[in-house]
Amino acid sequence: MELFTEGDPIADTRAPAGPIDKRWETRRFEAKLVNPANRRKMTVIVVGTGLAGGSAAATLAEQGYHVRSYCYQDSPRRAHSIAAQGGINAAKNYRNDGDSVHRLFYDTVKGGDFRSRESNVHRLAEVSVNIIDQCVAQGVPFAREYGGLLDTRSFGGAQVQRTFYARGQTGQQLLLGAYQALERQIGLGNVEMNARHEMLELVVVDGKARGIVVRDLVTGEISTEMADAVVLASGGYGNVFYLSTNAKGCNVTATWRAHRKGAYFANPCYTQIHPTCIPVSGDHQSKLTLMSESLRNDGRVWVPKAKGDDRNPRDIPEDERDYYLERIYPSFGNLVPRDIASRAAKNVCDEGRGVGPTKLGVYLDFADAIDRLGRKAIEAKYGNLFEMYERITGEDPYEVPMRIYPAVHYTMGGLWVDYDLQSSIPGLFVIGEANFSDHGANRLGASALMQGLADGYFVLPTTIANYLASGPLEKVDASHPAAVEARADVEDRIQRLLAVNGDRTVDSFHRELGQIMWEHCGMERSDAGLRKAIGEIRALRDQFWQRVKVSGTGEELNQSLEKAGRVADFFELAELMCIDALHREESCGGHFRAEHQTPDGEAQRDDDRFAYVAAWEFTATGEPSVLHKEDLKFEYVHPTQRSYK
Repeated sequence: MELFTEGDPIADTRAPAGPIDKRWETRRFEAKLVNPANRRKMTVIVVGTGLAGGSAAATLAEQGYHVRSYCYQDSPRRAHSIAAQGGINAAKNYRNDGDSVHRLFYDTVKGGDFRSRESNVHRLAEVSVNIIDQCVAQGVPFAREYGGLLDTRSFGGAQVQRTFYARGQTGQQLLLGAYQALERQIGLGNVEMNARHEMLELVVVDGKARGIVVRDLVTGEISTEMADAVVLASGGYGNVFYLSTNAKGCNVTATWRAHRKGAYFANPCYTQIHPTCIPVSGDHQSKLTLMSESLRNDGRVWVPKAKGDDRNPRDIPEDERDYYLERIYPSFGNLVPRDIASRAAKNVCDEGRGVGPTKLGVYLDFADAIDRLGRKAIEAKYGNLFEMYERITGEDPYEVPMRIYPAVHYTMGGLWVDYDLQSSIPGLFVIGEANFSDHGANRLGASALMQGLADGYFVLPTTIANYLASGPLEKVDASHPAAVEARADVEDRIQRLLAVNGDRTVDSFHRELGQIMWEHCGMERSDAGLRKAIGEIRALRDQFWQRVKVSGTGEELNQSLEKAGRVADFFELAELMCIDALHREESCGGHFRAEHQTPDGEAQRDDDRFAYVAAWEFTATGEPSVLHKEDLKFEYVHPTQRSYK
């Protein structure tokens, strides 16, 4: 069975040449500008109101563009960015501990296992220092030291303290800053806010993105919205696994609809497994709960040395405990990157040394930190996280160690974009987690918030102007044949879902898909397992279209219909993820191929064959996918065997 064919190579032609620390400055100067009077005549659609989408909409409106913003939540401030906990990276070097823009750049490229673009990552590191100033000016209540200076802490994959934080609520506080900026522009009439609207199709006119088709989730009304450019800031696709740390509404539909219209999807198999989540407690669960990685600053990770040791953790003496991260990786200890920590936790559980009722857990112990710093100091740093853990588990982490286990969290894959954040469809820009551009095969902790705000506040407002300045674009409205066709496709899809009238719920299909993905395309993968998964996904997808039960109608609030459309897209994405994982015959980042490991069990990359971005072109269902390769060049951070020992 032919799963894919190889198409023409692809290249990022927008990144300037020259010294890497001058490229963003060069691009900003070379980019065309739109004068203020002309901006008022242009409309930009922004889909998503998280850190990337909210900051982009506010900034573009501040510049004078008319912005139409869409989110499926009942308020922009309910975007999933609000759930981020631990912090945001920036190369401020307030600690004077050796940090710099170059070190943040180096750590991020290395942390991504040398599968990201140097130009994009260096720009991210440069812009990081501006983000903190922007957010402080907005009133974001970052933690401060006794003297009033901004405080920082460590995160995995770094040996410096560059992570700015607001207790365990950093995402919430940053989002509220962007939300206030957005609301100001809404109040001024520069942003037209459309909550409870879901994008279901992209409108492409003469090869350019010119609008979207949306459904009002309250009334069911379908409408076509046109603009001069479209920005997707719709987040990641971790919910393809059903159980993840993502909010239940997080989905892939916006980016997948764009992919079906011609936007390449890059590195779809690159998903992040977060090492610090509350373990699964039973089959009843519909999502998982993240415990911030910042907890690994003071918590020590361990399991019993002996298999099947069921004693109370406080009754297990020190010499019978295995602080395995400190033992295996002495240089970084408990602060190794997420992929390393996750795989190590899986390994000790596979050995039979896991803890808790399911034996899929390890301890995160704060006893030493409480003895050293005092309980009040730990409460000041992590109090809300400890409270959340106790509410969910009924256990007091001040008295007994937390139990944690890896879970699906972030996705590094996403729509392919060039240095300007423009997809392979002109006029379609993709920012934040919805694109693939900055994190390679593994995202370092506290870098998601950094990328979202960098893209929205600083990068997109410059690069989208370069595209819009090439206009003026022909005025088109919802009567254009391409717009009419896009709307008809949406209506037909809805009717198909409603017409099945089968005997299985949407959630039952989603849960089964998630089990297939976790088993075969999760932390560990193999050739045989991935091929098996592709067959099972195809069979289950066929069942879905024959047996799914979607009650109600399309002309009303219908959450069953919403979920069905999203799960239908997850089926197609899941197959592509497995094909992408199958073709990448190497272990890289959090993507461990059982056939490719070093003698001591670490991930074994193959830089000679796989140092490229895999950009996939959509083909009709049943046809082989088309792979376009973008070769990665490393001039400043040369690939080496990644070691945190």
